[in-house]
Amino acid sequence: MRRTNDKSLKDAIEQMLRVYKLKRKFDETALIAAWPEMMGKAVANRTSQLFIRERKLFIRVESSVLKNELLMIRTQILDKMNERAGSKVLDEIVFM
Repeated sequence: MRRTNDKSLKDAIEQMLRVYKLKRKFDETALIAAWPEMMGKAVANRTSQLFIRERKLFIRVESSVLKNELLMIRTQILDKMNERAGSKVLDEIVFM
């Protein structure tokens, strides 16, 4: 028998993240951690210094050829990452 104020653990954690305004930072950290899985090992091995600041994802790319390819699919990467987060976490990607 459940009480009326019982919540699942998932709901309780989501509520805690919202109350303490940690949801965005949590989502940003999850996206950075998922970068190798989303982009593949070949791309992940040639990128470094991933960080998010002011809704922009900054990525250092070691290969100029890879940088050009990523520039061409920048909007697709943004869409894929925001979809993974479940909300609009990123507005822009900056390649360094």
